[in-house]
Amino acid sequence: MKISVLCVGKIKEKYFAQGIGEYEKRLSRYCKLDIIEVADEKTPDQASLAEEALIKKKEGERLAKYIKDDSYVIALAIEGQQMDSVEFSKAIEQLGIHGVSHIVFVIGGSLGLDMDILKRADKKLSFSKMTFPHQMMRMILLEQVYRGYRIMKGEPYHK
Repeated sequence: MKISVLCVGKIKEKYFAQGIGEYEKRLSRYCKLDIIEVADEKTPDQASLAEEALIKKKEGERLAKYIKDDSYVIALAIEGQQMDSVEFSKAIEQLGIHGVSHIVFVIGGSLGLDMDILKRADKKLSFSKMTFPHQMMRMILLEQVYRGYRIMKGEPYHK
């Protein structure tokens, strides 16, 4: 299976880059992984709702260029479905069983995802009702994908 992580912004902190690199290496045993970054927009302090919508629209247009029609898109969104690690693992496994060969996880910028991306998503996934920095979310996502593959393969994992 091919898994793409499509995200807004670059990783700035070295410790996130190291963690992400570690999970990229671990996941290479299980799937073909690629991470695609698109530029983020600067959000002015005290931005109006209209300014925020425009920023999300611009970021969304950049993201949309990388989403193919035949990709199964999972948008990370606070209003999405929450699941535990075993449920997440089974969901990925079921997609593969049903012929999905490419999953695209989409992580928005600091303001979240544009409505057009959310509408295109086949599934919306939430890791928590809490808000996390999008850079941290990338590492958390990769850790959960890795954990999911370990669960699928019956390999040990921390509960």
